[in-house]
Amino acid sequence: MIGERTALRERLQRATAHLDTPLAVVDLAAFDANAAALTDRAGGKPIRVASKSVRCRALLDRVLARAGWRGIMAYTLPEAIWLVRAGVSDDVLVAYPSVDRAALGELTADPKLAAAISLMVDSPAHLDVVDQVTSPGKRPTVRLCLDLDASWRPAGPLHVGVRRSPVHSAAQAGVLARRLVARPGFALVGLMSYEAHIAGLGDAPPGQALRGRAIRLMQRRSYPELLRRRAAAVTAVREHADLEFVNGGGTGSVAATAADPAVTEITAGSGLYGPTLFDTYTAWRPRPAALFALSVVRRPAPRIATVLGGGWIASGPPGTTRQPTPWLPEGLRFRGDEGAGEVQTPLVGAAADRLRPGDRVWFRHAKAGELCEHVNELQLVDGHTATPTPTYRGEGHAFLG
Repeated sequence: MIGERTALRERLQRATAHLDTPLAVVDLAAFDANAAALTDRAGGKPIRVASKSVRCRALLDRVLARAGWRGIMAYTLPEAIWLVRAGVSDDVLVAYPSVDRAALGELTADPKLAAAISLMVDSPAHLDVVDQVTSPGKRPTVRLCLDLDASWRPAGPLHVGVRRSPVHSAAQAGVLARRLVARPGFALVGLMSYEAHIAGLGDAPPGQALRGRAIRLMQRRSYPELLRRRAAAVTAVREHADLEFVNGGGTGSVAATAADPAVTEITAGSGLYGPTLFDTYTAWRPRPAALFALSVVRRPAPRIATVLGGGWIASGPPGTTRQPTPWLPEGLRFRGDEGAGEVQTPLVGAAADRLRPGDRVWFRHAKAGELCEHVNELQLVDGHTATPTPTYRGEGHAFLG
């Protein structure tokens, strides 16, 4: 019986045989299955799609057309403005504070944009920048979301999690909320807390059993504390503002975050593409939906096949987990002294000896949307047919470039 991965390779090869490499694909069957699984895990709470993890308007449209998905979490204000103007969504939360004066000027000059976009803040200084661009009496009301730090601080200076907002306690959230609502020209409409040490950290790293047990222990102990603190923070903020939403979570914590009564919506995005970092999660592993293909261009020695390109490295702490993974055919790996190279990548392993110049190797990226920064279009594979659609890059946008 043909294996699942072999069947996938044959289908991708057939669908894209007329195309040259490098090329990137999204398998729509896997994409839709992942979207459905995330909806099931959300337990009835709406999911806001993280556009950073998709970076393709057609696929944002596709997932937002599904029941259970509502609104976008953008990663920059210029991106949010573009998505609203393009009609992708009229509900966009910017995930990070913005000091982009040109974009703030555009936002505050257009009542439609101001009504559709919410800005992330964790300090009154963010409001100062907006006021410097357009004074309160000369603009529509600007919507705000308070960013609550979700990291775990079990003792003293020990900090577990990413460094995001300086607002950690419920008391701090209440104080900031009071200051925000006192400022003319602003409306505090949301609160967000992203538990990166749970949603963004795989608990089963391969070959690291002890580290995996330590991560799972940390997550079991930290999450109850976050539930109590987030609930208290929401209560403190609601004393000053009538919140429209409380956002939390990510692909790696959808079910757990959805179970939090204080949270009204979940964010997810990476799980739609199923990058390799999610192979290290025990709670749920998405199907691989996004892959890219490179061609073998030479055989420098027996049992080595070299592809052109390959150094599509993911952001985060440098290491092997940020490299792409040679996926199809099975049985390939990088040479330890070269890894994935910018212009060429030698591959070894049982399958390398069977590859010849012109053959394709399919890779999976370590992260999700970053794949789209390398290609102008994605091939959307439906059965044995591939249909091109532009990425953000293909539409001329590099929002952090």
